[in-house]
Amino acid sequence: MSEKVTFFIAAILLFPGFVTLFFVVEVLAGLRRGGGASSGGSVGERATVVVPAHDEATVLGKTLDALLKALPENADILVIADNCADDTAQVARVHGVRVAERHDLERRGKGFALDHARSVLAKDPPGVIVVVDADCTIEPADLRHLVEAAARTGRPSQAINLLRPAPSGPPMVQISTFAFMLKNVIRQRGLQRLAGRVHLTGTGMALPWPHYASADLATSSIVEDIRLGFELAERGAAPRLVEDAVIWSNPSTEGGTLVQRKRWEGGFIEMARRTAPRALAAALRRGDARGFAAALDLCVPPLALLGLINVALLLATTVLTALAGSSWWPIIVFAVLLGAMGAVVLVAWAREGRAFLPARVLLRLPIYLLWKLPLYLGLGRRGTPAEWLRTGR
Repeated sequence: MSEKVTFFIAAILLFPGFVTLFFVVEVLAGLRRGGGASSGGSVGERATVVVPAHDEATVLGKTLDALLKALPENADILVIADNCADDTAQVARVHGVRVAERHDLERRGKGFALDHARSVLAKDPPGVIVVVDADCTIEPADLRHLVEAAARTGRPSQAINLLRPAPSGPPMVQISTFAFMLKNVIRQRGLQRLAGRVHLTGTGMALPWPHYASADLATSSIVEDIRLGFELAERGAAPRLVEDAVIWSNPSTEGGTLVQRKRWEGGFIEMARRTAPRALAAALRRGDARGFAAALDLCVPPLALLGLINVALLLATTVLTALAGSSWWPIIVFAVLLGAMGAVVLVAWAREGRAFLPARVLLRLPIYLLWKLPLYLGLGRRGTPAEWLRTGR
């Protein structure tokens, strides 16, 4: 009987253990810089920066001021004022950039805004489209590197997408900015090495016009960026990371951060549930190790959820093992994996996370897990929000 219980526990822990092991390997692979696309010199490609904006009048002006200073030669800006009830379009016009207003309450979402931009640009398309969210800023050299990388490689290119450090912000916001860095810097670099591609993150992404023109953009998917990256990769145009380009946005309030995480993490979980099994099976059939790594990355939940799931599984299986008197080896192996997960997160913090997360706040990590618990319980009961939600700022 105890052998059957041991086998049962090992079976329960097998997949979460494998996913945790992949997380550890991915983070270790991402601790070394380099391996992504580089600009490789000026190519002079004509580019358009598309700014999808939904009720962003309060922040759009600052973004456009920065973009106008950052624009390389032979580049312009197109703002899509999508279903706006404020002065977003007027702010864009005052700044002298192109504006297209869109009103369609049935087809709401960033994907529809990007699709509308495509129809506006189709008569005289640029060589490269760069998507920048209405609350983001990018330095001139970084924007130039991003455009040049996309033009030179002919592949979608993704800048490093970061939240600015918030040294005076609430501890939960500071931890969230660190988790954001871990996902969009360390794990993206690791994924580039393991899978030869990265995820698109919705802002700071540059697409050569042929890929933008043929992409399935008109969708209400909450994580339209990740879905788009996977579809492009399946067509032989896998996105690459441009490490010498960084795009920044400001962190939100504590409440706004929860709204932001609910939107993104809920959408990611839903997309992973639908996409990962099919992608894993397809990669196995083809014997595609890199495709398998990319699909497995989708199986890694957000950091807090990964920690909560693993701790809950460890506690539950420990109790079951003790009651059944079965072998402890599955618990020991799983506990070692959890220790390795914690260790690589600490190494990543020591190497690149100190600016985002002060040492004194590290002790609040368990509280952060509990802070996120209601979010995940709410997603389980009500599902993912389907609207284009603005983050409280």
